[in-house]
Amino acid sequence: MTGQLYCPRCGFTVQPTPVPAPCPRCRVPLTYRRDLPRDLEQGDLAGRGVWRYAPFLPPVEPVTLGEGGTPLIPSLRIGPNLGITLWFKLEGGNPSGSFKDRGAAVLVAVLRSFGIQTVADDSSGNAGSALAAYAARAGLPAKLFVPAYASEKKLAQIRAYGAELVLVPGPRERAADAVRAACADDPALAYASHNESPYFLEGLATLAYELFEGLDGEVPDHVVAPVGGGGLFLGLGYGFARLRALGWLARAPRVHAAQAEACAPIARAAAQGLDEPALAGSKDTVAEGIRIPRPPRGREVLGLLHALGGAAVTVPEEEILATRAELAEREGIYVEPTSAVAVAALRALVARGTIRPGEEVVVPLTGSGLKVGADAATG
Repeated sequence: MTGQLYCPRCGFTVQPTPVPAPCPRCRVPLTYRRDLPRDLEQGDLAGRGVWRYAPFLPPVEPVTLGEGGTPLIPSLRIGPNLGITLWFKLEGGNPSGSFKDRGAAVLVAVLRSFGIQTVADDSSGNAGSALAAYAARAGLPAKLFVPAYASEKKLAQIRAYGAELVLVPGPRERAADAVRAACADDPALAYASHNESPYFLEGLATLAYELFEGLDGEVPDHVVAPVGGGGLFLGLGYGFARLRALGWLARAPRVHAAQAEACAPIARAAAQGLDEPALAGSKDTVAEGIRIPRPPRGREVLGLLHALGGAAVTVPEEEILATRAELAEREGIYVEPTSAVAVAALRALVARGTIRPGEEVVVPLTGSGLKVGADAATG
């Protein structure tokens, strides 16, 4: 496969490999890049969804379920009440119900091109569901290591795709430890880490390209994204940077990070001026999708947050649940709690003056409310 893996901190490069490997100097996950045609124009893009952006992606045979091309709709009440123009990107409309389908489609296609036979990952639910779905589509067995506290609906979805499910008791990071140990013991098992894979990140970057096209070749003043492992945040940042490099964009939006107050290593580090995640103890949060106390790409997220002029905001549990209910009752949009974190963060960003009256904002609503049980609605 053409292209390079590179270190976003020191510039180290290596040829693409199927399994994530950290930079030998900086010990951070590597990122993928390929040379873009200098004369690439919008009119050269074909089709819809994620693979419309094939010129930006690793050159492999697609694995697809029709991911991407999700609706971009205006807020009718929340945005106007805050004095801003607010758009929602409805990522719950992806085939398995979350934005993770974008990354899984590209990752599984790349792994298949390398001849990988069995894929494994750790996930609180959405990434596991997505990987299981696309592995099934590609005809590859999948083994998912999932925290035992994950939503039963997400666990049922993973099982439905035929993946082997391993429930891991204890905090989120124990699932990551378990999958690494399993891959070390079984050479046939490939660690398809959605938090560390450079190819998963490439799929997430397609959200930036879609926002650019969905807003008629413009970008908003701000994008607010929920941050756990940081893949969506990084995908947006790198995607907008590529559009600027092509000359399609004059400027990139400010991209802000929203975290649950109960688990906020990025926001705490940003507040303290640190370039490493603040590894304080995390608590349970209803926003299970972003409960990642040790994000592998944390340094990368903090560096890009600064470069993009973004802010990091934390949201308490009661505001997450109240905002989730508000989205359903006042906008007709039913999301999982993790999605509501970014919308709840808007109020803090407006109150701080980070987002000013009349500015345009996009919030990706990352997952469908149908993926969680009734317990998430009440906390």
